[in-house]
Amino acid sequence: MLARRARTPAGEIDLVAEREQLLAFIEVKARPSLRSAAESLSPRQQARIMAAAEIWLATHPGHGMAGMRFDVMLVAADGAVRRITDAFRA
Repeated sequence: MLARRARTPAGEIDLVAEREQLLAFIEVKARPSLRSAAESLSPRQQARIMAAAEIWLATHPGHGMAGMRFDVMLVAADGAVRRITDAFRA
């Protein structure tokens, strides 16, 4: 885990993690159900996350040498959690 609630001029990134030089920008969505959490990530939010990731990368060179991806963690009110890896692309 490299960062939690990383703030950039473009917005906040919930989590930034890296394993074997693969960088993951992770958005956490908590809603009453997994379905409503999944539906809550709009194209506008995706664009904001991508812009924030670009800024984060510019200020933290040397990360993501094996690539990067955008993941989403869905959290339901009943405690169910689902991780969607590579949920969207730049």
